[in-house]
This record gives sequence, structure tokens and C-alpha cells, in this order.
Amino acid sequence: MSGQTLPRVVVADDSVLLREGLVRLLTEVGCEVLAAVDDAPSLVESVLEHRPDVAVVDIRMPPSMTDDGLRAAVELRSRLPGLGVLLLSAYIELTYADALLSDGRGGVGYLLKDRVTSLDRLAESLKTISAGGTVLDPEVVAQMLVARRSDPLAALTPREREVLALMAEGRSNSAIAASLVVSGGAVEKHVSNIFTKIHLPDLGADNRRVLAVLAWIKMR
Repeated sequence: MSGQTLPRVVVADDSVLLREGLVRLLTEVGCEVLAAVDDAPSLVESVLEHRPDVAVVDIRMPPSMTDDGLRAAVELRSRLPGLGVLLLSAYIELTYADALLSDGRGGVGYLLKDRVTSLDRLAESLKTISAGGTVLDPEVVAQMLVARRSDPLAALTPREREVLALMAEGRSNSAIAASLVVSGGAVEKHVSNIFTKIHLPDLGADNRRVLAVLAWIKMR
């Protein structure tokens, strides 16, 4: 991680142990934690005051302990379009993911607390989100697909599905190649085939990967 700038963050979680633990862990890997809050109204206030690169948000927070964190994140994204949001939750709530991903701008993530086992992976996820990428836990992706009436991946080969799943985790082509033990050229070909098969228009290289993930999640 040396030599790489990590994002400035605001942390929001109603559990004092988890909140303070996140602050210490994020500080340890090199993030600047600007504020740590325990309810949705404080999250909105802190983000508007500090203007972080990424807000790390629990979904279920006070005052109602339902979807307050998510609704605060959606509000903040409408007011600060460049804000990255990482939902770090114990729950998979498909409507929450759809709400956050539906603007198509990228810079979002949804990870499950008990599946974040590496500080380096968490730091990489935050950097990806800060740069406009999308990071989704594979279990979140799997449950979103199960909930759909038809499979948007029907036209893809098994290898192309593997590549797209790794894209959803925010991995680069080189990282995908290393994970699958194939060449970079092979990964590029798979990615191109994915774009073609899900009928994704060419809207520029920077955002096309994010749009691909959004398209196959949302297609019915």
C-alpha cells in the first residue's frame, strides 16, 4: 500500500465497538478518518461539513433502525455527486443495493461485515470506490441474481461469468488475469465479449466496467 494515497472517510455505525474499531483499522491502513458518527442525521451533517472522499455507512442506524443509513447515503449522493459510498452491513437488502446503484455513476460499494477479512482488501475497495469504481460482495451479487425472474447472464460462458463476477468486486484486468491464471489478452477478450453480449453501448472505457455490472444486475 506504500506510496498510494488512501481516501478521506467519514464512518457511520451505531455500534460503538464496530465504529471505533473501524476508525482504528482504517487509520492503521492509512486512511484519514474525518469523523465517526452513530446516527443518520449526524452522518449527513458530518459529510456536508467535512466533504470526505468516501462515506462508510451501516444500513440500519438510528433514529428508526431500519434503512436510515441507506437513505442518508442516497440523499448525500444527490447533494454531493462526487461522494463515494461504501455500505458495510451485516444484512443483504436488495432494495437498498438497487437504490444506491440506480444512478449509474459508480463510486459505490456493498460489503458484508463478516466477510471483510483483510485490511488490504478493505483499503483497496475504498480506493476503487473513491476513484469511481463499484465494489460488490459476491454474495450480494448472487442474491441479487436469484431475485431476478430471468438470468441476464444466460448468453455468457462460464468463464465470462467468472470474469464479470471479479469485475463486480472492483478488480482490474491484471488482477482478474492473476486470479484466473490466464493472460491479460484473454481477459480483455472476455470483457469485450461481455460488453457485446449484454448489449452495452460504448460510453467510454472509464465507466463501461461499472455500467456492465449495473446492467447485468438490473436486466430482467
